[in-house]
Amino acid sequence: MAIDKEYVFTGVKLFFVFFVVGSECRIHHLVLKDDVRERVHLNTFGFYKNGFMTVNMTALSVSGAPIKDIDSSTIGFSLDRTSSNGFSTYLDDGLEYCVLKKVPSNEFAVVLLMLDFKNNLVKMKTSANVVFPHIVPMVPKATVKADEKKVKETQSEDESNSKRDETLNKADVISSLQCKDNSTYSFQFYFNITTDEQEGLYNVYFHNCYSSMAAKSDAPSVRTLSFSIDISITEKNPDSYLSAGEIPLPKLYICMSVLFFLSGTLWLHILRTRSTDVYKIHWLMAALPFTKSLSLIFHAIDYYYISNQGFPIEGWAVVYYITHLLKGALLFITIALIGTGWAFVKHILSDKEKKIFMIVIPLQVLANVAYIIIESTEEGSSEYGLWMEILFLVDLLCCGAILFPVVWSIRHLQEASATDGKAAINLAQLKLFRHYYVMIVCYIYFTRIIAILIKVIVPFQWKWLYQLLDELATLTFFILTGHKFRPASYNPYLLLSVEDEEDMEMDDVVTTSTAIGEAVKKVKKVSNGPSEERESVA
Repeated sequence: MAIDKEYVFTGVKLFFVFFVVGSECRIHHLVLKDDVRERVHLNTFGFYKNGFMTVNMTALSVSGAPIKDIDSSTIGFSLDRTSSNGFSTYLDDGLEYCVLKKVPSNEFAVVLLMLDFKNNLVKMKTSANVVFPHIVPMVPKATVKADEKKVKETQSEDESNSKRDETLNKADVISSLQCKDNSTYSFQFYFNITTDEQEGLYNVYFHNCYSSMAAKSDAPSVRTLSFSIDISITEKNPDSYLSAGEIPLPKLYICMSVLFFLSGTLWLHILRTRSTDVYKIHWLMAALPFTKSLSLIFHAIDYYYISNQGFPIEGWAVVYYITHLLKGALLFITIALIGTGWAFVKHILSDKEKKIFMIVIPLQVLANVAYIIIESTEEGSSEYGLWMEILFLVDLLCCGAILFPVVWSIRHLQEASATDGKAAINLAQLKLFRHYYVMIVCYIYFTRIIAILIKVIVPFQWKWLYQLLDELATLTFFILTGHKFRPASYNPYLLLSVEDEEDMEMDDVVTTSTAIGEAVKKVKKVSNGPSEERESVA
């Protein structure tokens, strides 16, 4: 048995290390092999003044067509600046054709870098009257510190050239394209944010227009072009490697961790003062805020190291992912158990309830694994979009499935109200379950839809509001759930113990006297904590 545990531990460790090592976070390194996508979203980053980006394409090769036959408007990069996390308006406007073949409009802050393989040149298209950071070709540096030094040395030069950048023509040659063994090409550039007007959310894309032309052409001679690329991207704000909207996150997570810890401590105090009315489910509820608090602490530490060095410490990242998994699974288990009335009124789950747990828990684990993979995978990789879709679908299924136990409880109470004569008690219980159902729906709706919409529409520097609202909604849900199902003798939920004798596992002892005319005595034992209540009926 010890060997099995050792294998399991080793497998879990390798699983987490594999995913964490695969990403370098704000110092990105992406390698694609034989990719045929028309557009690859390499990265999104929010810049303040004096922030900078360096892009080092160390190896680019294509297959499917002679590289010298590819014109300069077929393969290249696009950089655009927006004010929020929404989609790039420029790209939305050009979904029907490749953006490299489109002259940038003066309404958008866009720069196109097109690779001319025939002449080994890099050409640039940009809007005529839109201020955009000066794109500077550079020799690749060995370290990030060298990049920072280079940016500082040329900052004054960028400021002097800013006016010239505003009136660049449609096609300017900005650099040479380095060629290795006639098949592999490299190109390096950077830009520095020199004015307040240049601040914003910058998106970097790689475009393969040849594949889009092949998809729309019926000619057999036009084939799909695949490319292989090795590219590194470094992004930094003046005092942090975090994007502008992520800089407050370490402090935010620490503050929310304290609030969850305090709520858990208060809940433990309530359990101690009302020990006679405490059930097993109450202790499970107590574990949830403390697990959430630990998860937020490790998340804050993870972001702290990313902010200072551009990539996380593997050990802290692994601990965060473990606590995140535990928190997610524990949350859905607790919600489902409360909805079924487990431990309050019964200790055995029905077959339908067991099936819900067999479905929800594996799905929730899969959703958390998808989240971990997304967090540790470069945005431009082909697997990123797939796991995003898996995460959305699985999370939606989990949220829908945990509503079933509450719905079953509501239906059971509705039937009981009409048959067993305890209308007042059943109506109170029914009202409580309906409130709990509404709470769950509102929590799911807000954290999955409203908060995400806020993330899209707010300015780039306020992106952290999404995390704040999400954590506050979770804390509010925890507090309301604890208030409604707190251990108290007058709690309507706990009155379920007098509703159904079979579900409550009551012991009815009926004794009759052999003497004629002697009263019949019924002793009813109700298991409701350590105390026992007995009543006599004459």
